[in-house]
Amino acid sequence: MAQVEATTERIITADAETVFDALADYTGTRSKLLPEHFSEYEVRKGGDGEGTEVHWKLQATSKRVRDCLLEVTEPTDGQLVEKDLNSSMVTTWTVTPAGEGKSKAVVSTVWNGAGGIGGFFERTFAPKGLGRIYDTVLANLAAEVEG
Repeated sequence: MAQVEATTERIITADAETVFDALADYTGTRSKLLPEHFSEYEVRKGGDGEGTEVHWKLQATSKRVRDCLLEVTEPTDGQLVEKDLNSSMVTTWTVTPAGEGKSKAVVSTVWNGAGGIGGFFERTFAPKGLGRIYDTVLANLAAEVEG
């Protein structure tokens, strides 16, 4: 099994603390950022960063739906890690200052891909598809926090 990774980033015209706080707000802001690929969104524990447990279904393609139960940690300042308790998938959100009144938000998801020909297609196409989904989330985040 090879590890599959999808990463995307965006410069947002808002300070890093504002951007991070919006991402970490699972009970309020986060659900507003998610495109139609996400359904059945539910905060099951916590709701603000570290210690949050959140559920959603992610429909990456018409045939591929992942039932995700995510445990959230904050290993370092400016970083949220969402570990899926139902799979090997881990998504890391990192927000850093990027000059006066700006920040860089990076989202990176890794998981153990399938083997064989299916794994080849997964490694080839899944990162692009997931990247497009997270581009939309970051665009929605920017629209939410940019004053």
